[in-house]
Parts: sequence; structure tokens; C-alpha cells
Amino acid sequence: MKTYYDRRAHEYDDWWLGGGLYADRERPGWEEELEVLIGVIAALPPARTLDVACGTGFLTRHLRGDVVGLDQSERMLDVAREQAPDATFVRGDALTLPFEDGAFDRLFTSYFYCHLEEPERQTFLAEARRVARELVVVASVQGAGDAFERYEERVLKDGSRWTVFKRVFTGAQLAAELGGEVLHEGRWFIVVRA
Repeated sequence: MKTYYDRRAHEYDDWWLGGGLYADRERPGWEEELEVLIGVIAALPPARTLDVACGTGFLTRHLRGDVVGLDQSERMLDVAREQAPDATFVRGDALTLPFEDGAFDRLFTSYFYCHLEEPERQTFLAEARRVARELVVVASVQGAGDAFERYEERVLKDGSRWTVFKRVFTGAQLAAELGGEVLHEGRWFIVVRA
């Protein structure tokens, strides 16, 4: 997967912004809900926050406080450093976080948890709870006809094809799984705090 995200770094935000290979997708209400999502993230109280699998920093830049972004892809981090110049960025593994116990107030992650299979999910949750007392997860809403778990084929601009594991949720499902509360549930995005 590291190679996939390295190659996708400079086109990843096309997904958020509806550009590139995503320009022709019909996503009614996407832009409005993206603004709501950004507002929910920006409204989190300032804290020492670790953004795990921060990618390009697209959402990292909206977190307030002392923010550290972690990703395994140096190419993603290069983009993140440009988008969120006030944050600190570290290359590392989300399943063995290179930080001391209790180093952060909050661990934030978007579109990472939904790609974890067992037992990586449990490993990640143990690491998240080890380094931070609060967990905030952004994930995809289960749409009509969506399988709860599936493998998706992803195509990049260079024509390469990749298979990615994906889970989708209702707010209640994700909140129950994490032992938390739903901060936002719309047509496209869920935010849960645990």
C-alpha cells in the first residue's frame, strides 16, 4: 500500500475537490457537506493532536492547537508540509506509533481506520489509546447498496490499478465500535469522538 499512496500523493486531493479522475462523479451535496466536515474539525478545542495517516494534510490544516501529522508516505508528507505549514510532520507507521504513552491529548484520523482489516484495527486502537486520551475518526457513510466491507479497485492517473480494502459505516455502528459519540453524520461523512 505504501507504493500506492506514494504514487497517489499529488492527485489525492482530487478526491476531496472533485478534480482529475473524480471530475465527472455525481456527488450531490458533497461540497456543502465538506464545508460542514471542515467546520466540525475546526470546532474541536485546541489540543496537542496527532493526525495519523495525515496524507496530504487536507484536513490536518483545520485542526487547532499543537498538531503533529504522521504518515508512512514521504510524498504525502511533502504535500502536507505545504498545506499545513504550522504543523510538524513525521514519517512513521500508524500501527507502531513512535511516541511515548500519553504524548497527545487527541489522536485524529480520517479515511485510515476504514481501510484496516483485523487484526490491524485492534492494533491501531491499542496504539491510539496508548498515545492519546481522545480519538476522533472521520469515515465514509454506508450508502444504499454499499457492502459494509469490500475490496475496491482504484485507478491512478498513470493507469496503475490497486486493490484497497474498505469499510463503511452508519454513525451508530462506528460510535459503538469505538465506544464514542457521533459528532457529525451526513450523506458522505461521519465523525466520531471516543
